[in-house]
Amino acid sequence: MNAHPDGEATHLYEDRIAALEEKVRAFEASLQREAENSGPRKWRGWIERYGLLVAWGALILLLGAVKPDQMFAWNSYATMFGSNAMLVVLTLGLLIPLTTGDFDLSVASTMALSSMLIAVLEVKLGVPIGLAILCVLIVGAIVGAINAIFVLYFGIHSLIVTLGTGYFINGLILWVSNSNTISGVSMELVRSVILTRILGVPIGFYYALGMTVVVWYVFHHTSLGRRLLFVGRGREVARLSGVNVTKVRTGALMASGVIAAFAGVLYTGMRGAADPTSGLSFLLPAFAAAFLGSTAFYPGRFNAIGSMVAVFFLSTGIMGLNFMGVDSFVQNLFYGGGLIIAVAISQLLRGRRPMS
Repeated sequence: MNAHPDGEATHLYEDRIAALEEKVRAFEASLQREAENSGPRKWRGWIERYGLLVAWGALILLLGAVKPDQMFAWNSYATMFGSNAMLVVLTLGLLIPLTTGDFDLSVASTMALSSMLIAVLEVKLGVPIGLAILCVLIVGAIVGAINAIFVLYFGIHSLIVTLGTGYFINGLILWVSNSNTISGVSMELVRSVILTRILGVPIGFYYALGMTVVVWYVFHHTSLGRRLLFVGRGREVARLSGVNVTKVRTGALMASGVIAAFAGVLYTGMRGAADPTSGLSFLLPAFAAAFLGSTAFYPGRFNAIGSMVAVFFLSTGIMGLNFMGVDSFVQNLFYGGGLIIAVAISQLLRGRRPMS
């Protein structure tokens, strides 16, 4: 009997992807061997990979010289790790479309919408907290799908689409909440995010850590991660090589929406309430962490581990400034300056290629 044509096409497609992955691995291995055989390049590569960790340690020592009691106390960092768990998760959601070359400016709005919907469903409508969480994750996927429709099927740039989607969601949040904070969220959620501690660190941090490991594994050890990277590096080349670029970009935007919604779950559990505006302030920190993280561990590539370290590097700076009693507006200066510097360094590592 003759083989089914669809089966042959699928087999050829998978063989082509496997061949591309093998070429990428061989290229990366050759770069690694070249770096290992050159002393100056070896040191330069080490500094590029781990410089952010060194900078984080130096920042702690510098701020600790001014405020040693607070900066050298474990409780300060335990609190910081827990309170920034949702920012780590939000940044991870942002990484996925960034890897495919798309910008999602609606992630913070999706997080805020998720937080508000949990409060409305659980507090106002009496929906069980587990079902409410499931509902908001589905809403996150819908937001991502809407973004994908306008970006991919109408050909509108992702910056424009997600900016508009974000503003639309902001208006929706104000309408649903009547511009009011909704408190009284289930203590079960609060205990599951902030009150339960391991080694003094709120358990929400471990959710973020687990998700970081998952995203890192997908990016660097699966064919899906390779396809995301192929699409981001060259969409037309990826398409000619047999990658379904539309499917990959759609999945990336939907994954971004779901992860942003999960960040909203953590944010609600951390606060025990939902308000219509506070979640929107995390867009800039998430972008700053994503680009700063792309300068470390896997320089020139958006990566989960670098982004997580970047979140806590930036948070350490903010924490130290707060301990010194610096005005709150300095936070915007810190995050804004950090984003510009991170993008500049990222572009240098990319060889100053124009950003698409």
